[in-house]
Amino acid sequence: MSRNLMSIVLLLFVLTQSFHRSVTKKKIIVVWQPSHQTDTGKDFSEAATCGAIIDAAMKTKPKYKEYKVWSLGKSEYHHADSGSNTKISHTTAIEEGKISGYAYELQESNKLHPTVFIAVHNNGGTKRNAVWGYIHYGDKYEAENRELAGRLAKAISVAVGLEDRGVWLDSTTGRNDYRCQVTGKLSFYSLDENINTAPYRVLMEIGDNAISRELLISEEGRKKIGEAIKRELAAWIAEKL
Repeated sequence: MSRNLMSIVLLLFVLTQSFHRSVTKKKIIVVWQPSHQTDTGKDFSEAATCGAIIDAAMKTKPKYKEYKVWSLGKSEYHHADSGSNTKISHTTAIEEGKISGYAYELQESNKLHPTVFIAVHNNGGTKRNAVWGYIHYGDKYEAENRELAGRLAKAISVAVGLEDRGVWLDSTTGRNDYRCQVTGKLSFYSLDENINTAPYRVLMEIGDNAISRELLISEEGRKKIGEAIKRELAAWIAEKL
């Protein structure tokens, strides 16, 4: 094969790979759902912490089509700045003609047809300086979501020194009364496949609002966590999608 022909073949290969990566990148839509809770700890705003973590993630390369769904400050929804992801009265219930902040966030997310949905929260009352990944029990993508949540938990653990508590099913928490329409098991509203149309969806509980307070309120800590999440998400996307 002549040198010119080899050069042409090599150029075509490089262009093909570049085009493939570009097309794949354009197809990926990521929706971020930071906690909107402002009442989960003493002198602590989970919303401020999680919002900052997600802002850091969204600023980190590579950048996809990324959106943040957040009801914080929107008085047209009930429990827009508070409430539990596991309570009927805070999610599916209608109050004085208003839908909940969680319902608004999921409606907005579904309009975007996301590939990946990542919710970020802080835990409380655990007495652990740790990170937990949560996935929905029993749906089609449970195995894939388990891997993604596990990788994100490990990345966060390595980045800021939190104990990696692994991946848990939302049905194991024993929290409140919201249940999946299919399995009948206790569930996280934001992860329920009957509510959230994203195939890949995880919820990360990052730190404890008392034990991990100094990390969670620090600008540096929030930035490191957000960057770690984005880098590992990008690695997972490159391998799996």
